[in-house]
Amino acid sequence: MNTINEAFETAQGALAALKAAVRTVLENAPEEGLRNVDVGKSLGIYGGHVEHVGHISRTVLAMLESDGVAEQFGPEKRWRLVRYVL
Repeated sequence: MNTINEAFETAQGALAALKAAVRTVLENAPEEGLRNVDVGKSLGIYGGHVEHVGHISRTVLAMLESDGVAEQFGPEKRWRLVRYVL
């Protein structure tokens, strides 16, 4: 396998693990949900530039939102898992 393919596979595995970790945090979150910075702090990924921490976790949360797994709600823009009613 060439180096670019190996790097791609490594990155995809890392993203999958990070998304799974964020999902676990949301699964154990209080009912009122969590702010993106709180998700990031719980995982040690709350980096960003001055006064804008939480970019890493916000990006992962947006991926989970796109996947239909998480949603942002309320005036405080907190995050929770999407609850499916069967």
